[in-house]
Amino acid sequence: MDALRPLDLSVLIGGMHCAACVRNVERALQRVPGVLKAEVLLTESRAQLTLSPGWQAKLLVQALHEAGYEVPLTQATLHVDGLREPGDAHRLERALAEVPGVVGVSAQVATGAVGLSALPATEASGLVAAAERAGFQAALKTHSVDNPLAREHARLERDLLIAWGATLPLLAPMLLMPLGLHLAWPPLVQAAFAAVVLGGPPGWRLARAAWGGLRARSPGMDLLVMLGASAAFALSAWLTAQGASGHALYFESSAAIVAFVLLGRWLEARAKRATGGALRALQALSPHTVEVLRQGQWHALPLARLQVGDTVRLSPGQRVPCDGVVTAGRTHVNEAHLSGEPLPQAREPGQPVRAGSLNLDGAIEIRASALPAASSLAQLVRLVESAQASKAPIQRLADTWSARFVPAVLGLSLLTLLGWLLAGRPEAAVLNAVAVLVVACPCALGLATPAAVVVGIGQAALRGLVVRDAGAFEALARVQRVAFDKTGTLTQGEPQLVQVEAVAPLSRLEVQALALSLAQGSEHPLARAMRRAQEGVPLAVAVNLRALPGLGVQAEVDGRTLHLGSSRHMAELGVSTTALDASSLALAERGCSLSWLATTTPQPALLGLLAFADAPRPQAREALARLQKQGLTLSLLSGDRPESARAVGLALGLSPDEVHGGLLPADKLSSLASWRLRGERVAMVGDGLNDAPALAAADVGIAMAPPGQGTDVAAEAAGLTLLQPDLGRVADAVSLARATWRVIAQNLAWAFGFNAVMIPLAMAGRLDPMWAAAAMAGSSLMVVGNALRLKRWRP
Repeated sequence: MDALRPLDLSVLIGGMHCAACVRNVERALQRVPGVLKAEVLLTESRAQLTLSPGWQAKLLVQALHEAGYEVPLTQATLHVDGLREPGDAHRLERALAEVPGVVGVSAQVATGAVGLSALPATEASGLVAAAERAGFQAALKTHSVDNPLAREHARLERDLLIAWGATLPLLAPMLLMPLGLHLAWPPLVQAAFAAVVLGGPPGWRLARAAWGGLRARSPGMDLLVMLGASAAFALSAWLTAQGASGHALYFESSAAIVAFVLLGRWLEARAKRATGGALRALQALSPHTVEVLRQGQWHALPLARLQVGDTVRLSPGQRVPCDGVVTAGRTHVNEAHLSGEPLPQAREPGQPVRAGSLNLDGAIEIRASALPAASSLAQLVRLVESAQASKAPIQRLADTWSARFVPAVLGLSLLTLLGWLLAGRPEAAVLNAVAVLVVACPCALGLATPAAVVVGIGQAALRGLVVRDAGAFEALARVQRVAFDKTGTLTQGEPQLVQVEAVAPLSRLEVQALALSLAQGSEHPLARAMRRAQEGVPLAVAVNLRALPGLGVQAEVDGRTLHLGSSRHMAELGVSTTALDASSLALAERGCSLSWLATTTPQPALLGLLAFADAPRPQAREALARLQKQGLTLSLLSGDRPESARAVGLALGLSPDEVHGGLLPADKLSSLASWRLRGERVAMVGDGLNDAPALAAADVGIAMAPPGQGTDVAAEAAGLTLLQPDLGRVADAVSLARATWRVIAQNLAWAFGFNAVMIPLAMAGRLDPMWAAAAMAGSSLMVVGNALRLKRWRP
C-alpha cells in the first residue's frame, strides 16, 4: 500500500446485519482521522474507504471495535537478524508501526521474532523493507488471517442450532394438535426451554447488537426482536404466576421469534454471499504463486514477491500473474473474464499480456511490466469493489425510511398496546404489540437496493463492462438518448490516407511531404495515418509546431508558416478552398475525412488536400439497431466535416436530422446541454481519450477504451467503460442497467408493501408473534432472492 497518496481500501467487517448497522459503521469510520470517504456494503459485509496520507489502521480498527464490530486481521511473524537489546526492539517496532495497514507490533529480543497484526491488504514486502530500513535483515516466517467473518458464521450456526434445539420441543405440542394429540409441557419446562434461547447465546447475540444500536443512537432490527421476544416471555411468566398453563402460555412464541430471526439471518447470509460471486470470480483470477527466474534459476515464489522486470514462466492452463510482455514462446490467451471477449487472442514475443488472462496452448515467458497490485486486473477489481459499495440516488429513499423506521415501529407498537388495553384485553394488547415489533422489517428496505446493485455491477464486470459507481448505472437505466462520437467509436479509429490533391505548382508528393512534416509530433488519428503512408516520402524540418485543439496544427517549414486542419480552420485563416471544391465534395460524399494544407506567408493560400477513409466498425449497424429497438434516440456528434459525418450516419442507419458534423469539443457540450434542457437524459459514447469533456458532461459517459487503458479512462471521465471496442456492449449495458433497476423497484415495492400490509394486520390482532417472526425473516430473503435473478440475465 502507498502511504504517499490517497488510496482506496476495502475492509471486511463482521457483525453487520441491517441498515442501522450500515449507518453505525459509516458514522464510526467517518470520524476516524484520515478517512476521506466511507461507503459500507451490507451484502458484502465490507466498507470501501478512500484514505488520505497519514491514515492509521489502528484507529480504523479501534473505531470499529468501539462501535461493536470486528475486522479481519493478518497475523504475521517476522524473523529478524540483529535484534539484540530493548533499544533495537523499540526502533524496529516504531519502524514497522509506520507501515500503512499495521495495527499492532510486538518485538521479542530473546527470540528474534516480531509479532504483527495488520489489515489483510498490507503488503508483506513493505514489512520486510521497513525492517531493512531500520537496519535489520528480516524474513516473513508465518502468515495467517484471523477472519472474524468466518468466526461469526460459525457462531451463528451454533446459536441457530441451540435456538431450534430448544424451540422445537416447545412447538411440538402445537404441531401434534391436528393429529388429535393435546399435549403440553409443564409451565416451568416451557420457561426453561425459552430461557435457553433468550438467556443463552442466541438471545445474547441479539441483545448485544440491540445495545450497540442504542449506544450509537441508531436502533435497528435487533432491538425490535428483543423487545418482542422479552415481552412475550414476560407475559407468559406473569400468566404462569396467575395459574395459567399449557397452551394459554406464550413461551413458545418468545423462543420461536428468536429462532426464526436467526434462521432467516443464516439463510440471508448464504444468499448475500451469492450476490458477490462475480467479484470473487475476478479476485480468483490471480494465482497464489508464480515461477520466476532469479540468478539463473527458476523459483516458485509467492505472488507478492514478484517485482517489475522479473521474467515469469507460464505453462498451458496457468493464469497470467501480472501485466507484462511476452519474451519467449507463442500461445493463445483467453481474456474473457477481463474483457468479455470470448475468442482466444494470439500472443508472440513483443506482444502484451494482461493479469488474469488464461494461457491456453503454449509455454511462454513474460517480463513483468507492473506489480500485481498495479495490474489491469487489480485496477478492475478495485473499480468493481468501489462501484458495488457506492450508493445510487434511489437508495437515499430507503436510507431515509430505514433511519426513521425503528422509532416509528416502536410508536405503533405502543399505540397497539394502549388501544387493546383500552379495549379491556391486556393479554391481547401485549401479544399484538409484540407482533408489531417482530413483523416490521427494516432489513428488507436496507437490502433492496444494494443487493441488486452488487449483482448487476458484478454481471457487468464479467462481460467487460466496468461501472464506476451505482449512480452511473442508475443514470444509464433512465437514458432516452445516446450520442456517439464518430472516429474511433462508430468507425475503426484507424483511418487510412486514400487520396492527395495538390494546387499547382505543387505536386501531390510535395503536398504529402509538407503535411507529413507537420504531423510528425501529433498523435491525432489522421497524423498517424499520414505516418503509416510515409514510405518513400521526403521530409522537411518543421519548427515552432503548435497544436490548435479542434482545428488542426501549424508550424514553420522552410521559412513559411503552414497550417494543416479542418475547413473551419481554413475559413478562420481566410484561405479559399474553391480550387479543390469539386474534389472535396466528391470525397466527402464517400465519407472521407478531409484535411487542408495551406500557408499564410506571404498571404493566405491553399496548397492541397488530403483525404482519409475510416470504415465503420463491423458490428456498428447491428448494435445501433438494437439500441433503437430499446426505444432510444441515437445521435452522432463529430468534429469531422458534416458531409463525412452524414455519410457514416447514412451507412449505419441513423436519421439525417440526428447527425451533426464539424463540431468543436465546446459544440458537443452545447448539444448535450440543449438535449438535457429539453428534459432528456443523455448518454455519450466516445473513445475515452479526446472525448473526456463530453463523457463527463453527459448524464452518463461510456468510454470505448483501448485494451489496457479502460480502467484508467473509466476512473477519470466515464461512468462506464467497455474493455473491448464492441458497440454491441452498449446495448448490453443499457439492457442490464434497466433489468437491475426493475429489480430494485420490485424490491422496494415489496419492502414497503410488506410493512404496509403486515403491520396493520399485527395491530389488528390478526398475526401471531411467532408467525410474524417467520414472515419478517422471509421478507429479507425475498429481496435478496429477487436480486439473485440478475445472475441469469442474458443480453
